[in-house]
Amino acid sequence: MNTTASERPIDRWFAHYSDDHRNDTNQWIHVFAVPAILWSAIGMLWCIPVVGSWFRPGLWAALAMFFAWSFYFRASRRLGTGMLAVFVALTWATRWLHDTLGTPQLLWLSAGVFVLAWIAQFVGHRIEGRKPSFLTDLTYLLIGPAWVLAKLYRKLGWSY
Repeated sequence: MNTTASERPIDRWFAHYSDDHRNDTNQWIHVFAVPAILWSAIGMLWCIPVVGSWFRPGLWAALAMFFAWSFYFRASRRLGTGMLAVFVALTWATRWLHDTLGTPQLLWLSAGVFVLAWIAQFVGHRIEGRKPSFLTDLTYLLIGPAWVLAKLYRKLGWSY
């Protein structure tokens, strides 16, 4: 059987996610808040202590990024490649912040960004008049970052 691009699961997830994000203001909020939430989650995971001396801080963040990347790569190799680049950039930034600020300050910064970005998300959904997609399926917590990246791909004329 021949599969078209519209039959891919990632396209179905994007279609449903897009249905919950039609309002231009809500979309713009998501373009900034979703990456902020992604980074802040990585930052908070980075701060979880690692037992032993074989591993450095950031182990839990690295594991979470690996599993998320695996999801993205299976859904779309092009999006997976893009998300790998995003994760590498976020890793460098988080490591630099950790080395500069230390664990307690990175944790506070990450938690603050997380809270503010989620407030922005819920304001966007209030404007939209629709509930967030992840309230129907937690998979949409992973779809959000890929959806934002796919918007960038389309703006650049790239396919995903």
